[in-house]
Amino acid sequence: MTESLNYSTVTPEIRRLADICCASHTIDPALYTQYQVNRGLRDVNGNGVLAGLTNICQVTAKKVENGVEVPVDGKLYYRGIDIEDIVEGFLREDRFGFEETIYLLLFGVLPNREELDGFRRLLSESRSLPPNFTRDVIMKAPSRDMMNTLARSVLTLYYYDGNPDDTSVPNVLRQCLQLIARFPILAVYGYHAYNHYRNGESMIIHQSDPNLSMAENVLRILRPDQRYSQLEARILDLALVLHAEHGGGNNSSFTVRVVSSSGTDTYSAIAAALGSLKGPKHGGANIRVVEMFDDLKKHVSNWEDEGQVADYLKKLLNKEAFDRAGLIYGIGHAIYSLSDPRALVFERFVEKLSEDTGRQDEHKLYKLVARLAPEIITDERRMYKGVSANIDFYSGFVYDMLNLPGELYTSIFSISRIAGWSAHRIEELVCGNKIIRPAYKSVAGSRPYVPLKERQ
Repeated sequence: MTESLNYSTVTPEIRRLADICCASHTIDPALYTQYQVNRGLRDVNGNGVLAGLTNICQVTAKKVENGVEVPVDGKLYYRGIDIEDIVEGFLREDRFGFEETIYLLLFGVLPNREELDGFRRLLSESRSLPPNFTRDVIMKAPSRDMMNTLARSVLTLYYYDGNPDDTSVPNVLRQCLQLIARFPILAVYGYHAYNHYRNGESMIIHQSDPNLSMAENVLRILRPDQRYSQLEARILDLALVLHAEHGGGNNSSFTVRVVSSSGTDTYSAIAAALGSLKGPKHGGANIRVVEMFDDLKKHVSNWEDEGQVADYLKKLLNKEAFDRAGLIYGIGHAIYSLSDPRALVFERFVEKLSEDTGRQDEHKLYKLVARLAPEIITDERRMYKGVSANIDFYSGFVYDMLNLPGELYTSIFSISRIAGWSAHRIEELVCGNKIIRPAYKSVAGSRPYVPLKERQ
């Protein structure tokens, strides 16, 4: 009888070959300087290399004074409108803002009351999944990672689309609206399947309510009792608004544009973006913040003692604590230096939610780390710009207070960011006329082919 194979095992032979593989792929770092290569499409000062134009979003963190760039508080604009004004607008009118944000990103203007009501109806009508999709796709072979489950569902929807490869704007808009509307269901149902088959919990499939906002429906179909407070729904809605877009240069949006430039279908482009967002350097950062704080709480006895907290943060930077990666998760950003506007907006509501959930002590700890970490990083590391708390620093804590399972944190991000992805895909199809193809310089040199019998 043939012994069954474990396809997940890295054998000694694979490890040996991996060492050879790594050696053959190593490039001398000095060559990047010699050939003036902007690694990660960033220059030596961390500025992104200009690769395109966009009307969708603008991120600013500096201004020019007397010919010199100086850092300023960060600003984020959706279609030219300050995100802080957008948030203030819908909060002042005591309504949810994510649906209007989607409309703004896709169509470039704020909807009037009639347009917004019609758009919400359109999203509601686009929300239902194909017959038996939940049973045949989501409930079968659930993945331990919800982002992989979501990507599989997106790719499978290609086969249920009667016109999947048409890249005309009307057809792509139809597909994008359906995906935007379906993402909460795909993500939450995927989690319930995972929780049932892998954790032995009860299987829950709640139907969405067409009269509720996107944020309300996420909480409604996620929780067994379908209950949630208005504060919880408002804060989740705010999170969706703040995460909806962040410029064409962020990794997942750029991925959408690169893949879309090849002329491929919408489902493939969005699945590629999901693969990007899954990465811990991008969408997976908020769960790392929560895990880091869990470790901090275990090793710092007095959360109000600045010395103890500072010592722990120094150990993080020196690779002596938590995952030994040398990072303080949630602090610092590729663009922002003095402040992340999303974090500033979010933090006001974090305090309110911490009071509502009785977790004020943890909130004080977060505020302490947000104040100490930039100072410690500046002292310990050579910095070309300042650092501050980014939105990931707070979003994981918020999701934890909302009792959202950690497995869903990055999926919640994707439920929001698909609005921006959709806008970037359409803009690329309308404005782009070339496949995106950056240059890579070969430094391999040349050598002769050696016949097999002569090889050592």
